[in-house]
Amino acid sequence: MNIRPMLFIQPFKISPLRLTQVFVLVCLLWLANDKSFAAEQNTSVVKLLAKYTELAKQLNNNQFHRPLYLNSEESQHDLKGEIYAVVDYPFSTFNSALSNPAHWCDALILNINIKYCHTARNQEGDTLTLNIGKKYYQQIEQSYRVEFKYREIISTPNYFSAELDSKSGPLDTYDYRILIEATPLKDGHTFLHFTYAYSFGFTGRIAMQTYLATLGRNKVGFTIDENTTNEKPQYIQGVRGVVERNTMRYYLAIDAYLAALKAPSQDQLERGLQQWYSATEQYARQLHEVDLVDYLEMKHLEYQRQQTVQ
Repeated sequence: MNIRPMLFIQPFKISPLRLTQVFVLVCLLWLANDKSFAAEQNTSVVKLLAKYTELAKQLNNNQFHRPLYLNSEESQHDLKGEIYAVVDYPFSTFNSALSNPAHWCDALILNINIKYCHTARNQEGDTLTLNIGKKYYQQIEQSYRVEFKYREIISTPNYFSAELDSKSGPLDTYDYRILIEATPLKDGHTFLHFTYAYSFGFTGRIAMQTYLATLGRNKVGFTIDENTTNEKPQYIQGVRGVVERNTMRYYLAIDAYLAALKAPSQDQLERGLQQWYSATEQYARQLHEVDLVDYLEMKHLEYQRQQTVQ
C-alpha cells in the first residue's frame, strides 16, 4: 500500500504593520474616489448655475409666461429638445421623488401620449418601459413600446441627475435619451434642465414626412420663426415643431406630478391630471388635442391598467 505524504500548508500570516498599510491604502483609494465624485458633482452644479445666470433674461421675459426656456436642434439624423426652467417647489421634493424609479411612471402617465408605464429591476439595473400611442384610449398591443435603461441616478443635497437611454424605438427611431438634472436655488425654488432626444433612419424620416403632410400639417412648435415679418408671431413647423411639442409634454408631466405632491396622497393623481391638462391648455395652439372630460376618462382607464398589468 502506498502512503502519500501529508502536505502541511502554513497558514497565511500578515503582520500588523502590513495590515495597517493595506487599510490605509484602501482608505486613501476610497477618499480619492469620493473626492473625484464630489468634484464631478460640483462641476455639474457650477455648469447648471452658470446656465441659470446665462438665461436670466429669457427666463424672465418669454412667450411661456413662466420662467422657462426651450431650445430645439435638428440635424440629418437627430432631433433634440431642451428645457431650462425655474419651478416653485423645493429641491428636496424634486430629489426625493425622482430618485425613486417607481415614481417616474406616476409622472409620465400624465402625458397624453403615454399609454402605459412600468419600472422593473433586472441583472443590468433599473428599467422603464413606456408604451407610446395616440390621443385616445388604446389597447397596449396597439401602441409602440420603448424600453429604457437608467444609465445613472445621482442624488445629493445640491444636485440631482437621472438619464434614461433606449437603443431602439418605433418606426426606425433609435438612441432615445431622456435626461433631467436639477439644483436648488437660494429662494427655495429649483432650477432644472430637461432633455428629450432621439435619432431616426430612412424609414423614420418617411414616416415623419407622411405625418407632417397629413395629421401634423397645421401643427407648430414654440420657437418663433426668425423670418416673421409682422407683429403676430409665426412659430416653426416641421420636425423641430414635433420634438418641441413632445419635449414640452414630457416636461409638463414631470412638473405636474411634482406640484401635485403637495396634495394628500389620495388626491395626487387627480391633482396631477388637472395640473397637466391646465398647463397644456396655456399653449393650446401647440398642445390642445382633446377636451378635459375625454382626457380624464382616458387617463383614469390607463392608470387603472398600469396598476394591474405587468
